[in-house]
This record gives sequence, structure tokens and C-alpha cells, in this order.
Amino acid sequence: MSTLRMWTVYKHPSDYPNDYVARLFEVDADGPRATASIVISPSLEFLREQMMDMRLVCLTRDEGDDPVIVETWL
Repeated sequence: MSTLRMWTVYKHPSDYPNDYVARLFEVDADGPRATASIVISPSLEFLREQMMDMRLVCLTRDEGDDPVIVETWL
């Protein structure tokens, strides 16, 4: 089975309360797991540009998501 890689963008998470953070997750048959890869920026637009540069597609947050989640990129 393949591994799905996705970046979740957070607005001011508790470990970086002054920034936006994109965290890379890998999802396989065992479920999602966070990797050590993160991008930190005071600017949401900067993170979005980084995701677009990787030719990823944005998925908007679900109402049930944690309030600090802005969006996810696949």
C-alpha cells in the first residue's frame, strides 16, 4: 500500500503561538502519523505559496476539525 503525504496548516498552535505552521503527515494502513517536517512562518500566504510550489491541492477545513487547523494540502 502507498503512503499518502499531506501537509496540515495550523494558525497559532500551542507550540508556536505566534506563527502559522505546516506539518507533514504520512498516512498508511496504520493511520496518520506526524513527521519531523514542519514549515513555520508568521505569514499564512507564505505557507500557501510553499504548498502551491509543490503543486499540492488545498482542502478546506472540516467543521469538526480542531479550530487551529486552517487547511490541508495533498
